[in-house]
Amino acid sequence: MAKIPGFKAYDIRGKVPSELNNELAYKVGRTFATLLKAKKVLIGYDVRKSSPDLAKHLSEGLTDAGADVINLGLCGTEMIYFGVPHLDADGGIMITASHNPPEYNGLKFVKSGSRPMGYDSGLDKIEEMILNDDLGEKSAEKGKVIDYDIMDDFIESLSKVYDPEKIKPYKVVVNAGNGCVGPALDAIEQYLPIEMVKVFHEPDSDFPNGVPNPLLPENRQATIDAINKSGAHLGVAWDGDYDRCFFFDEKGEFIEGYYIVGLLAKSILKNNPGEKIVHDPRLVWNTIDVVTKSGGVPVLSKSGHAYMKEKMREVNAIYGGEMSAHHYFRDNSYSDSGMIPFLLVLQLMSEEDKPLSELVGAMIKAYPCSGEINTRLDDPQAKLEEIKSKYKDGEVSYLDGVSVEYETWRFNVRLSNTEPLIRLNVESKGDIELMKEKTKELLDLIRN
Repeated sequence: MAKIPGFKAYDIRGKVPSELNNELAYKVGRTFATLLKAKKVLIGYDVRKSSPDLAKHLSEGLTDAGADVINLGLCGTEMIYFGVPHLDADGGIMITASHNPPEYNGLKFVKSGSRPMGYDSGLDKIEEMILNDDLGEKSAEKGKVIDYDIMDDFIESLSKVYDPEKIKPYKVVVNAGNGCVGPALDAIEQYLPIEMVKVFHEPDSDFPNGVPNPLLPENRQATIDAINKSGAHLGVAWDGDYDRCFFFDEKGEFIEGYYIVGLLAKSILKNNPGEKIVHDPRLVWNTIDVVTKSGGVPVLSKSGHAYMKEKMREVNAIYGGEMSAHHYFRDNSYSDSGMIPFLLVLQLMSEEDKPLSELVGAMIKAYPCSGEINTRLDDPQAKLEEIKSKYKDGEVSYLDGVSVEYETWRFNVRLSNTEPLIRLNVESKGDIELMKEKTKELLDLIRN
C-alpha cells in the first residue's frame, strides 16, 4: 500500500504541488537512476503548465545520479515507449496526467525495452528509498541533458504497421482536444492521402475546450458536430498524451472501444493467422467470437496496462486490446499506441470499402453492451459482496473484480484502483432489451 499520496498502482499522479511537486520529481529522478543503475534515460512531457518545471527537476535528479537524459520535450507517451528501445536507453519517464483535470500531473515509467514499471515492479522501491531519504550516492561525474527531436523517427516507425498506398482519400475529423497529438498528426499528414478536419488542434495547457477525455459524453459533441458539418467519413479523438484514441462513424455515432478491439483483431489476423490476441475480462463475447472466426487464439488477461503487457509477453501475442481504448502491439514493444489504431482502422475501411458503421454494425447487433457505467459509493467493497451473493447462481470468475456469466447475458463489476467507484459492464447475446433490463437491474442494486 502506497504511503506517499501520489504513488498509484501504475504511476505517480496527483495534484500539483500538493501531491506532485519539483522536490518529489528530483527525488524520483535520483532514485530511478540509482535503482536501475541507469546510464541513459528518456524523458518527455505533455502540455500541462507544470510539465516543463517537473521535467527540469526530474532531469536534475537523474543527472546527479550520473545518468544522461535524452529530453524529447513535448511528446506523446507512445514516443517514450518507442524511443527507449529505439535509442537503447535504460528507461524512460513520461510526465503526464493524461485525461485528468489541468491541476494534475503525473509520471509514467518504463524500464529498458519499454517494460512497464508499476507499484509492484519498482515504484514501491522508489517510494521506500524516498521515505528513508536514501536517494543513492551523487555521481562524481554528473550526467548531461541532450535535447532530441524524435518525431521523424517515430513517424517512420509507424510505416511498418500500415500501407499508405492502400488508404483511400477519406475526409477525417481529428480532434486533438488541445493535447499533444496535433504535432504528430501534422507530421504524418504528408504521408496520408486523407483530408484532415482539425478540431482543437493546438496544444494548450489551459484546455479551453475541456480536458481531453473522449470517454466523457460531454466531450464528444465537438467531434460529432465536425463530422456532421464536414460530411467526414470518420472521426477520431485522442486523450491528452494520445496513448488512446476513440472512434466515431460517418453518422457521428461514438463506437464503444469494445468493438474496436474486435475490429483491430480481425484486421491484424487477416495477415497473421494463428496469432494470439489478448483481451480484458470486462466485455468478452464479441472479441472471442471475432478472434476465433478470424483464425486467432483469444487469451484473457486482467485489465490494466501492466497486466496486459505482461500477458502479451508471456504468450507472445501480436495484439492486445482493452475496451477502455488501450491497444497494445507486439511490434511496438508490447506497448499501447493511439496512432496505430487510427492507421489500421483507416486501412481496414479502405480495404473492405465499407464505412465504420458497417464494419462494427454486425458486432454491435450480435453482442450489445452497456459500455462502462461508473457509480461513486461510500463503501464499494460492501456493494461488491452484495452483488456476488445475489448472482452466485451464474458462472463466476474473480480474475478482475467479479464476472458472472449466464447463457444469454453476462456482466463484470470492478472497483477503481484510485477512487471509491464501482464500474459496471453488461453484455448480451443479440438481445438489446435483455442487456438494458439487466443493466437497470444491476444499477438499481448498486445505487440503492
